[in-house]
Amino acid sequence: MTSLAVAFDTRNNSIGFLRWLMAFMVIFSHAGPVAGLFGGVDIGAQWGAETSLGGVAVTGFFFLSGMLITRSMMNSSSPVRFLWHRLVRIFPAWFLVLVITAFVFAPLAWWHERGTVRGFFSVATDSPWDYVARNFTLILGQWSIAGTGSGVHAVLEGYNTWNGSAWTLMWEFGCYLGVLALGVVGALAGRIVGAAFAVLILALSMLQALHVGDLASTFQLLGNPQVLQLAAPFAFGTLVQLFIDKVPFDDRLGIGMLVLAALCWWRGGWFVVGQYAFAYGLIWFGSRVKVLANWDRRADLSYGIYIAGWPVMFLAAVFGVEKWGTVAYLAVVIVVVHLYALASYMLIEKPALDLKHWMPRGVAVLGGWKPVPPKASSSRVPSWLRMTPLVLLLLVTGALVVVGALRGAI
Repeated sequence: MTSLAVAFDTRNNSIGFLRWLMAFMVIFSHAGPVAGLFGGVDIGAQWGAETSLGGVAVTGFFFLSGMLITRSMMNSSSPVRFLWHRLVRIFPAWFLVLVITAFVFAPLAWWHERGTVRGFFSVATDSPWDYVARNFTLILGQWSIAGTGSGVHAVLEGYNTWNGSAWTLMWEFGCYLGVLALGVVGALAGRIVGAAFAVLILALSMLQALHVGDLASTFQLLGNPQVLQLAAPFAFGTLVQLFIDKVPFDDRLGIGMLVLAALCWWRGGWFVVGQYAFAYGLIWFGSRVKVLANWDRRADLSYGIYIAGWPVMFLAAVFGVEKWGTVAYLAVVIVVVHLYALASYMLIEKPALDLKHWMPRGVAVLGGWKPVPPKASSSRVPSWLRMTPLVLLLLVTGALVVVGALRGAI
């Protein structure tokens, strides 16, 4: 039987499509609590499932990240370079959505609700300045902005937040740091220690799912059940990557695992069996279906869609777009979030990714290395011009963080 190591081609797979699809699974699922569609709850909660459609997608995201991030660490030239790669992928787009949400979306909501923007930028509580300063590290310290959106279904139901999807980013980056630590101590090269750590997380997740013992009283961190619900699929991805040459790859197994995952999502057993069946089915599909391999060749929109989906839906609900009907609401959201994600990728994310192997001359001289310029673009746009939006964003974000910190100190 063919192994996954042989079947999985890092340059020819449909993982980009799967990420895009799962980002929209999250959006469709969250349209329930945000705008009151689908009975006002996430898709899946209607029949008492253990997790929503968005939860299924997040499981897929974390599994793929666990596998690919572990692979990246194992192939990285150094821990510093690995960490740099993660920073340029996560933070620039995150800074952009913070700034856009606080200083474009929220003012529009304030204007719609009050007929003016007067007073918005000087509010004492949950100001837009504080929103950026308290959230830029991925550790979310402020959810709402100046009381905007008070009539939105999400707020009325207790979800008083401009970005209810962003809470997973902190835990994902925490998983990155865990992989970094395992790589530094050599636990990935030897496989056994890294695998043992991954199995420990899977075992704790199993105990939590089966309600065996009281993990919260033993480990304070596990008082939040969502920690293991995110860490387990990531750890499973790490385990799959560590033993990728031993993992069988078979069409019957792939289809069977997807069927099993669907049954577990419907009838129960998701956190015990279903999420792992889904993970295998996901990587089987990504490796087998080559026709979608070029889905993200020109632009990878999945990250931008994921982090901007909730703010776009929230703003649409502020303007009452859901009153036009479910189809119209989702159509507006799909169009707007695609346009946003495309702009985010072309102006911010792609230039940041072009810095993955950058080695500034000053740093190179200090370390005795060879300077490496930013990756050249295939377009005729000069490098300095391509980098201008990213540089401006970093300067603006830094200034907003300083303003927020000074406001907090007064």
